[in-house]
Amino acid sequence: MHGGRLGLGQGTALYIGAVLGPGVLALPALAAAAAGPASLVSWAALLVLSIPVAVTFAALGARHPDGGGVASFVARAFGPRLAACVGWLFYAAVPAGVLAGAMAGGNYVAEVLGLSHRAGYAAAAAILAAAVVANYAGLQVSGRMQLLLVGLLVLLLACATVFAAPHVTAAHFTPFMPDGWLSIGSAALVLFYAFSGWEAASHLSAEFADPRRHLPRATAITLSIVGVLYLGLSIVTIGALGTGAGRSDVPLMLLMERGVGPGARWLTAAAAICLSLGAVNTFIAGAARLGAALGRDGALPGWLAKGGGAGQVPRRSLTVQAVLTGALTLAATLLSVPLDPLMRVTSAFLAAVTVAGMAASLRLLPRRTPLWYAACVAVVFTLVVLAFSGRLLVLPLVVAACAAVYWRRRHGPVTRAGRPCAQEVGEPAAAAAAAVTSSPSAAPGSERS
Repeated sequence: MHGGRLGLGQGTALYIGAVLGPGVLALPALAAAAAGPASLVSWAALLVLSIPVAVTFAALGARHPDGGGVASFVARAFGPRLAACVGWLFYAAVPAGVLAGAMAGGNYVAEVLGLSHRAGYAAAAAILAAAVVANYAGLQVSGRMQLLLVGLLVLLLACATVFAAPHVTAAHFTPFMPDGWLSIGSAALVLFYAFSGWEAASHLSAEFADPRRHLPRATAITLSIVGVLYLGLSIVTIGALGTGAGRSDVPLMLLMERGVGPGARWLTAAAAICLSLGAVNTFIAGAARLGAALGRDGALPGWLAKGGGAGQVPRRSLTVQAVLTGALTLAATLLSVPLDPLMRVTSAFLAAVTVAGMAASLRLLPRRTPLWYAACVAVVFTLVVLAFSGRLLVLPLVVAACAAVYWRRRHGPVTRAGRPCAQEVGEPAAAAAAAVTSSPSAAPGSERS
């Protein structure tokens, strides 16, 4: 830290934490179930194509450092109404995102205790309840604790990869594409959950001591570390577990058990609980503050704004999030909804947010420069991922339409003369930034949500 601002070291650690998250506890298996060994193509493609997304967000953050992140970029480029839509998309994505994160940890609890699959829902509900209660009490995980959790996750992924590597066999990679080319796109959508932390990391731009110098470096280091971890993990998941990879809710536990022995099961489960609870706690805190800020700035009902000031607890917004998340958890339990669709729903919302951010970059970055062309590639890439959402695409479209209608009814038509208001609407995410971007998963994108 430099005078209360982020230096390169801590900023990079927080960036890594924004991209990595508890979703990776289950994603290798979900991708394998969708595409088999061909899911490796999805991992590699997303890694390569996330480079222009990351570089573009770094460029925007360096030029326009602001805690509002994507919302502030959209406000600058397109005005307050579209910025409000982005805020709604974040807010709506949180219930599915935090439930997915809690279930990722809950499944490990059920597995290590030898309980039925339904016990995973109960463990997830307990994680969510603990996070909500902690937020009502105003308790937050410290920044240093969040960094510790980030280190724990990196260590866990590295150990799982290294210890399982000797058990990789070539036979597990055939047939390579059992379900055809379209399965690669299906796997890419669920994996977007793991790559959508860049829009959450964009909230950190204003916190760097020297954004123009530190942001590009932090982005490059994060891309390198995340790339090595994700590719290594995806290869050993397929190569060591074979067809069993796609049938397990706890792939990291299987990898650790294969490489270390049965004793690793309890250690992996304990790490999964800590990661899920830390991430869910932070996402709920961030969403509660985001809702209060949206209420303050007229993008949501004004009564949500109470408690949104510095040092206060936005209990009304928190209650809304708790009710929505509780209802979704109950429905998922009664209907035995698996983890896969929850992550796909979250990915659809976050992909829509990323498209908005990339579209804004086309207006804010100098035209016909390498960065501008990188943004063009990023827009096309994210639209392709979004297209694989299929019918799930209806959800972010409906939420965005509701946000636009609400904004118009409350504020009337938006004119170019009203552009100064855009800066105010960019602030809601800033209120949530301190909580969201310190998360070791910021995935339900973190904002993940």
